[in-house]
Amino acid sequence: MRPVAVVTGASSGIGAETATRLARAGYRVILAARRAGRIEELASQLRGGGGQAEAAVLDVTDRAAVQRFASTVDRCDVLVNNAGGAFGAEPVATGDPADWQAMYDVNVLGTLHVTQALLPRLIASGAGTIVIMSSTAGFISYEGGGGYCAAKHAEHAIAGTLRLELYDQPVRVIEIAPGMVRTDEFAVNRYRGDADQAAAVYAGVAEPLTAGDVADTVAWAVTRPPHVNVDLLVLRPRAQAAQHKVHRQQ
Repeated sequence: MRPVAVVTGASSGIGAETATRLARAGYRVILAARRAGRIEELASQLRGGGGQAEAAVLDVTDRAAVQRFASTVDRCDVLVNNAGGAFGAEPVATGDPADWQAMYDVNVLGTLHVTQALLPRLIASGAGTIVIMSSTAGFISYEGGGGYCAAKHAEHAIAGTLRLELYDQPVRVIEIAPGMVRTDEFAVNRYRGDADQAAAVYAGVAEPLTAGDVADTVAWAVTRPPHVNVDLLVLRPRAQAAQHKVHRQQ
């Protein structure tokens, strides 16, 4: 029987690529996301390539829905808490509280809901792995990123706290913190569909990270021997020395 990996936010970007990598690594992957068509199409593609995959429509901010989902999962060896996002880039003085609430709900409470619901199965697996997809925004703040940075700082705190609380359980906690990643949707969603503003984020950067780069990192960390815990792995493109220092070609 193949080990089971649940990947949230699996309909696009890092989540979709991570699900693909884990299916190739021999996991039965459960793709959890809100957009049914996207995850059903990807699950079909993975099955067509010889993998085992199934789609589960899920909004991680809906605690009752998460509980119902967890009741259908008979086994869980790996949980990748990837669902998240950034909404708005206004300064703290004028930021919309609704955006801050939405970011907290999906990034922080979504991680909490799914982790709590599946933790008994992760422990029962005898070698469970929880992956939390945080961000370098969880360590360094920047102008216009107050709400997102706050949410990612909270996710970083969840990862560290879980690792302490589960120290005597057969579950490891891995935090992956990417820097600048160019995906089809992240920046566009942040700027409310403004493609020009989204493109400006990456202007002049020769090679931002891709979703595949991050997914490769997740798959590597997850497939280490069970006694090896990659506590925290920060990855950035070479052009990004720090959150605020990025080489942009003219």
